[in-house]
Amino acid sequence: MSADAFAACRPRLLGIAYGIIGELGEAEDVVQDAWLRWDGAEQAAIRNAEAFLVTVTTRLAVDRLRSARHRRESYVGPWLPEPLVTDAEGTASDPERIAIEAEELSLALLGALERLDPVERAVLILRDAFDLDYAEIADVVAKSPANVRQIAVRARRHAGDERRRRPVSAEEEQRLATAFTSAALTGDLDGIRDTLAADAILYTDGGGVVRAARKPIYGAEKIARFVLGVQRRPWYPPDIEYAPVRINGEVGMRMDSPTAGFQGLVALQIEDGAIVAMRIFSNPERFG
Repeated sequence: MSADAFAACRPRLLGIAYGIIGELGEAEDVVQDAWLRWDGAEQAAIRNAEAFLVTVTTRLAVDRLRSARHRRESYVGPWLPEPLVTDAEGTASDPERIAIEAEELSLALLGALERLDPVERAVLILRDAFDLDYAEIADVVAKSPANVRQIAVRARRHAGDERRRRPVSAEEEQRLATAFTSAALTGDLDGIRDTLAADAILYTDGGGVVRAARKPIYGAEKIARFVLGVQRRPWYPPDIEYAPVRINGEVGMRMDSPTAGFQGLVALQIEDGAIVAMRIFSNPERFG
């Protein structure tokens, strides 16, 4: 019965840990630690197994995030949350990656949460992604419900409210993704630029392991020129192929070369008929 209760909660626990930390491997370690706490607890005295496990997982994840902050601050180039990748139809090789509610945990949201302290981040994840009420969250973070409400308001002000983005239709996503990849493959500068919002931003995560921009690139013109400039470099494989995928519930592409292998992932954030942000993951130590 102990294992059954934990198994029923595990996808939710993994989602909470991933949302707080932003890395799936670290989240899996947290959930394993939560299992050890659960297995060693006096379970007969625990009235609500899920509440106990959510509390333990959240506190472990907050501690893990605090220890990860220094590593992220010293990361070479922009640090991006670990992407959750499914195929174009939303099917994952590991069903748990769907179960952890990736569509609620967009890369934009996780990136915005990096501006918050660990407790603020935990409160927003529990409230906005997992719909816990303030009284439940108060028990988890050992604060009053009124204090938790204030933390949530302050955190949303600092991070922005990504939940208010207008939903993007599958047709609009497909149109822009196809237009971008076609223009990139043919070296069409105007075509790339036309898919981008004027104030679009590009993040490239190379981690100092592979060549990548070490600072975000702003503006459609600069992004288009950067994309084409990279493709003209002698080290860039000439036979790149793009395969459509979903990345944290949003449209993206996997880049592969028949001769050089996996090259990275491209996540597209689309709003109001244009690509407003691109995130390129190419550090093989994190995403290969």
